[in-house]
Amino acid sequence: MEIKDRILNHAQSLFMRNGIKSVSMDDIAADMAMSKKTLYKWFENKDQIVEASMTRHLHSAQFDCTAMIQSSTSAIDELFQMMKWTRQEFSNVHPSIFYDLQKFHPGTWKLWLAHKNQFILSQIIDNLHRGIAEGLFRADLDVDVIARMRLAQIEIMFNSDVYPPLQYPNERVSQALLEHFMLGVATLKGHRLINQYRNVTDEE
Repeated sequence: MEIKDRILNHAQSLFMRNGIKSVSMDDIAADMAMSKKTLYKWFENKDQIVEASMTRHLHSAQFDCTAMIQSSTSAIDELFQMMKWTRQEFSNVHPSIFYDLQKFHPGTWKLWLAHKNQFILSQIIDNLHRGIAEGLFRADLDVDVIARMRLAQIEIMFNSDVYPPLQYPNERVSQALLEHFMLGVATLKGHRLINQYRNVTDEE
């Protein structure tokens, strides 16, 4: 593995565990048993590390999401695969990550916003259209409005005023919000399939 990739791996691990603001260049160098001089040879400052780390992470996330969509058997199967992936993805994310990005790393924050408002939104819209075509989601949905509501749900998951992280772990909130979303858009056929995935007996 190239030194640059190793630096990004260590930095990302520290960011996820401790938040971005609290991690310094000294911390990254110490974690790698590397001299600061060597670290600065590859990255001029922490902002560059944050941006490179986020860029790599978003590329990986887009690859994973595309693979899940291609392997899924239905729009609902796609969402349950996404739920499992999201639990793994965010189970160890420090609650201050998004606040730190927005306040201290505006360039990297713009990368996240572009990913959210373009890639994630388009995936939600495509999933809704797929579910409608499969008869699993209601045909009368206002897809554009509902898709943006779902996007807002993803954002609110990281709002510590609404969901204090010590009381509401990310994976718990993520699962509850996605299940609520699915049950709200599903037809009776869709509800039955959702309940199969949830191992819930159908109720009248």
